[in-house]
Amino acid sequence: MIRVESVCVDFEAGPAHHTVLSNIDLDLRDGSFTVVLGPSGCGKTTLLNVIAGFIAPTAGKVTLDGVAITGPGADRGVVSQDDALLPWQNVAQNIAFGLQLRGVPRDAQREKVDSLLALTGLASYANYPLWKISGGMRQRVSLARSLAVDPRYLLLDEPLGALDAFTRQRMQEYLLQLWTRYDKGMLMITHDITEALFMATDLVLMRGGPGRIESVCALDFGQRFAAGESARSIRNDPAFGRLRDELETAFFADEGEKI
Repeated sequence: MIRVESVCVDFEAGPAHHTVLSNIDLDLRDGSFTVVLGPSGCGKTTLLNVIAGFIAPTAGKVTLDGVAITGPGADRGVVSQDDALLPWQNVAQNIAFGLQLRGVPRDAQREKVDSLLALTGLASYANYPLWKISGGMRQRVSLARSLAVDPRYLLLDEPLGALDAFTRQRMQEYLLQLWTRYDKGMLMITHDITEALFMATDLVLMRGGPGRIESVCALDFGQRFAAGESARSIRNDPAFGRLRDELETAFFADEGEKI
């Protein structure tokens, strides 16, 4: 379990002092798909960066199985909206990059990469340069590269934000399938209500000024999809629609932002 305890983050900008996160408490369970939802500027990405070890909290602590997180580690893979792939390498080489850095033998690298190419549906594209594949496929490469080093958790910072609406829906479904098959804890940041409701087992609602957690609730829509129910049926479920409307009108109404 990753545990966030009483975390505060303050930034200094010249003489100005700005509190970005205030007294954040959150548990990320092994095998859960936690989605953090909130309007732009509420501190979602800052929270992910603290958990990833990129930012040290001003107060409080983050632990993994009781051990303090003090920096980045192989137990936490990070996927961002910008895939940050290496353009001079092909698909398979990008997936193998982390394994090379860890000194994994070449045969073991090849076996792992082949397994991930099959898992992510990219086996036919192993030798393609990045400029020949779509945005959705590039995100699958980025996911495979993160999975290659076998992290306990995947931290996803709005990974689908740059995709068109159709590809985004397909990638939501793909991520849930990947979560089910690979059995990793996942934390995803989004400001899209429908996306959050469809994917989360644990939905974390954040408000800004400063960033704080409003509530955490358990959902089963993503698990229903993983169990075989169609995405269309789930999104058309009256309960799904009611929750979406409640969040749009109640949670975001006073944020001055329609999502």
